[in-house]
Amino acid sequence: MRRASGFLSTILKSRLFPKTLLKPPGPQVPSLPHFPKCLSRSLHSHPSPLPPVLSPRQRKLMEKSNIEERFESATSTEEIMSSFKELETTLDPFDKKLGLACLKVGQHLDSIEYKDHEQVLNFAMRALKILEVGEKNSISVAMALHLVGSVCYNLKRFNDSLGFFNRANRIISALERDGDERFDIRPVSHAVNLQLANTKTAIGRREEALINLRKCLEIKESMYEPNSRELGIGYRDLAEAYAAVLNFKEALPLCLKALEIHRGKLGQNSVEVAHDRRLLGVIYTGLEKHDKALEENKQSQKVLKRWGMGSDLLSAEIDAANIQISLGKYEAAIQTLRSAVDKTEEGSETRAVVYISMAKALSSEGNASAESKRCLEAARKILEEKEHESPESVSDAYVEIASIYEDSNEFDKAINILKRSLEIIETLPCQQHLECNVSAKVGWLLLLTGKVSEAVGYLESAVERMKESFGPKHFGVGYIYNNLGAAYMELERPQTAAQMFAQAKDVMEVSLGPHHADTIGTCQSLANAYSAMESYPLAINFQKQVIDAWSSHGPGALEELTEANRLYKELREKASCALSSTASPQVHDYDDNDDDDDDASNIKAEKNADDLFKLLEKP
Repeated sequence: MRRASGFLSTILKSRLFPKTLLKPPGPQVPSLPHFPKCLSRSLHSHPSPLPPVLSPRQRKLMEKSNIEERFESATSTEEIMSSFKELETTLDPFDKKLGLACLKVGQHLDSIEYKDHEQVLNFAMRALKILEVGEKNSISVAMALHLVGSVCYNLKRFNDSLGFFNRANRIISALERDGDERFDIRPVSHAVNLQLANTKTAIGRREEALINLRKCLEIKESMYEPNSRELGIGYRDLAEAYAAVLNFKEALPLCLKALEIHRGKLGQNSVEVAHDRRLLGVIYTGLEKHDKALEENKQSQKVLKRWGMGSDLLSAEIDAANIQISLGKYEAAIQTLRSAVDKTEEGSETRAVVYISMAKALSSEGNASAESKRCLEAARKILEEKEHESPESVSDAYVEIASIYEDSNEFDKAINILKRSLEIIETLPCQQHLECNVSAKVGWLLLLTGKVSEAVGYLESAVERMKESFGPKHFGVGYIYNNLGAAYMELERPQTAAQMFAQAKDVMEVSLGPHHADTIGTCQSLANAYSAMESYPLAINFQKQVIDAWSSHGPGALEELTEANRLYKELREKASCALSSTASPQVHDYDDNDDDDDDASNIKAEKNADDLFKLLEKP
């Protein structure tokens, strides 16, 4: 968030008050109107024996001009605040100059992360109130809206923040359509879109945030030279955002473009290239191309070592060990981590991270479970001391520890530490995406250990938050719906289970494809649910879809296809029995008041019978 605020503070304040700051590289942007100089301040070419006699009006203008000059030239917080108080007494309450002055003060305080956010908000709202009088769609109003949104973000009033940024964005869009060439609005548009992305991420709307980040990149592409360093950073920022939502396929070309630009502009051994390569390592790991990930990591380490970037180098070494674990090179990973632990401070979070990776390597190796547990206990002891100091990183570490317990079939320990992680995450802003992932994991483990009723609450919470964070068609949403379906089947509620499986199937067909193994598995679950409800026409229909899907996999899916055909035959037999039962006359006492209900039941039964006849006539 500070990056967006700083960008606008430096770029935009120079437009308002051009004497205050130097303009950044890139297209030069015309200044907004600022305080005009008084003509009486012009100096004579030759000295005059006597100073000119000024009228009271001229003296007043001279004094006002001096005050405006001091405010424009002020740079420090103390200078800006004192000169503003002086300026304020000379201007009318709704003078545009006062609005611009409030905007400058607010931008300055926001850019230095001034602690009294309410005071900053007061300047921002005052600027907005003055500037939008009679001119609601001006660039200065958009800038004031941006400032108000920024302060609301700092106050964690994210919904308010989003509203102000959206208003600013609408004004900018209108100015772009009108094609006003008096002022280059691209820097303002970039800052607004960047903070829109930050705010949407904070409230969990990460997929929507990608749209604004894509817009930021488009703006940079129009502002900077094709191979500029700034444009390279723009590509990497967007790649990082895609990687954060696990969309590694989209992230890869963006990161490769960033690497190409930085390597060409700054050289093979630049810090930016090292950062690009490290992100590439993360992306290749996500794509399960671990050899490529390890190679990028090695190249990154060489550059970081050359530049003496110790903390970044240590993080890269830990990344390398985790990649080695993914490749099954456990001994190599253990050696890497033993070297890394000596470079960490005792009791530090980094040492806890090394212990966790060491435990993962040892447990994967399969013959050092006792030592692995000692590493986990050492890590937990450190992290418990850091919960209040670094809650976000501690909650992430707890999730890693839980995954190791899960792999060791210590499910109760995994559940307990995940619940602790969730307690921490729920107290933090901007972590809704993590909350849904941890809730989903807790729900799955509770389901696995037979605590089905408790599992449902976690899974229902997770699916709603995941839809908000990643979109309704994200593959994770499909998996949670599938687990919910399994939970309701355990609770003997097949009708609700079928609804969950149907939603899971819809999501997975879009995100994974209709022939993905997990999509087929969900379709099989649907068939099972309808079979449990004795809705055999629907059950047989979905079972046929399962057979067709496995048939497309060829000889490699022969076992699955055989099982699907066996279940299909079993369903036809059940349907045949149900049809015989439906056809048999049943004698019972009737009540005259039940005639309508009986008629409806008979119609439904006849329809089901017709459907079964049609299905059973087919091979």
